Amino acid sequence: MAERQTIADSKRAFHQAFPHVIGPLYRRLADELLVELHLLSHQSSFITTPLFAVGLCTVFDTFSRGYRPEDQISRLFKALCSSNGFEADALRRESESCLAAAKLQSVDEMKSYLASQRLADGAHYSRLMAIGVFRLFQTAKGGVNQPNEADLRKRCKELADSLNLPAERLEKDLSLFASNSERMTMSIELVKETVAAERRKKERRQAEQVQRSET
Repeated sequence: MAERQTIADSKRAFHQAFPHVIGPLYRRLADELLVELHLLSHQSSFITTPLFAVGLCTVFDTFSRGYRPEDQISRLFKALCSSNGFEADALRRESESCLAAAKLQSVDEMKSYLASQRLADGAHYSRLMAIGVFRLFQTAKGGVNQPNEADLRKRCKELADSLNLPAERLEKDLSLFASNSERMTMSIELVKETVAAERRKKERRQAEQVQRSET
């Protein structure tokens, strides 16, 4: 965990670790995750767990899709973590290990698989843990058509008590994550369409200039 520091300290450390301009679409991701990790690092009852690792990596990967240049994505994640006292590489390895194990399970087997992931009594809950549970269910589901994501969220809620997670908060956190993910996907597509349209305009102007120079 990070030493006692202010949010300004965390932001200063982040910008020192990642001295690059972040596009408007992704700036909000960086700001929100930075603040969230800062607050968690100051929660005396918070402990990192495998579910937290999966959830954090899932949120970051979901909302950094389409980020350019691509070679900065890993550094962005590391900067967000290190500026708040978290070990990005360790969390990424833990997440990948959990996801690899979940691939070997069926959706119906996830209850027994997740039994070992119960949050310790008195430990601080984070929405990232709920997202971690959902991501593991998604991984177990694989490419099959059923159950759909709404059903997976329902299964997550049904396991909340056994995982010592607050069921109502988990449900709200997963619903919000789903809607935000959908909006982000739409925003990325809009940016792609805008860039493509600008490129076509530029190509037309260049073609028109060539045509005029030849007449």
